Amino acid sequence: MAENQAPRRAGLFDIRFIIGALIGLYGLIILITGFFTSDAQVQKSDGLNINIWAGIGMLVVGVGFVAWAQLRPIVVPAEPVHHDADRPPAH
Repeated sequence: MAENQAPRRAGLFDIRFIIGALIGLYGLIILITGFFTSDAQVQKSDGLNINIWAGIGMLVVGVGFVAWAQLRPIVVPAEPVHHDADRPPAH
């Protein structure tokens, strides 16, 4: 890497960010659905509105994934690394 180049991060292409965003989006949708749940549906689950709790849990996990991707970013090398010199010759 050249001295004047800063290390590049994977950013939005980091799989942890993608997974966290998807889980967070699904959690938000489930949380919103939980607010429109009827009393009959809540009674089926023994009085617990599972959509609200599952939505909150998914939001927490999604935020955790995104925080993990931000706190421990993947550094992408500026130039590809070639390991051909270390490989034994093919027969």
